[in-house]
Amino acid sequence: RSNDTSVIPFIPENPINKNILKKFMDEESADVVFEVGGGNQHGGNTRKKAKITPTKFYAHRLILQDGAPMLAELCKSSGEKLTTVQVTDVEPEVFRHMLYYVYGGKLTDEDLGTDTKDLIDAADKYGVVSLKLKAEAFYAKSTALTFDDILDNLLYADSKNCALLKEAAIDFIVENWSDAIDKVCFDDLPGSMMKDLLTAVNWGKKKD
Repeated sequence: RSNDTSVIPFIPENPINKNILKKFMDEESADVVFEVGGGNQHGGNTRKKAKITPTKFYAHRLILQDGAPMLAELCKSSGEKLTTVQVTDVEPEVFRHMLYYVYGGKLTDEDLGTDTKDLIDAADKYGVVSLKLKAEAFYAKSTALTFDDILDNLLYADSKNCALLKEAAIDFIVENWSDAIDKVCFDDLPGSMMKDLLTAVNWGKKKD
């Protein structure tokens, strides 16, 4: 038996990814708590403002430092065991998806499709680069570009440095250039972007 080279020994996988994911929302070991959302909201036809309780997310500085560096910057130690950080510019569900991804969780197409642009915005702001690219790729693949929204998508892609989405938007205009001239107003495009667009159109004509 000892000389049987056909037997493949069982070698377990490194459990680090599973171990980190187990720490997601672990209140006992957390040293940071994010209070997301909340604030006041007008209720019904009255002038009274309803108080909305923020959603709490427990996290760990060590994990955030590499996974979401801009988010980690907000978590300066206050000398307490648990540092509280207010986040008011992201919806709780979007923040949950982003934090889950930082801890090694996998997001489904359904997760990505719920608030894709909000996820891109949050990932861009807090430095979750790979999530931004993943959400951008999903958005570019799942969004049917039209003449009505092509400029919005192009300007959005440029403002967020979304190269894949920008390329898809420019390709759409190039492929439909004759109709785009009549149906799209390019007055709001910055000069640098207009130059990129005209270069792409000229290149497309040369290829034809």
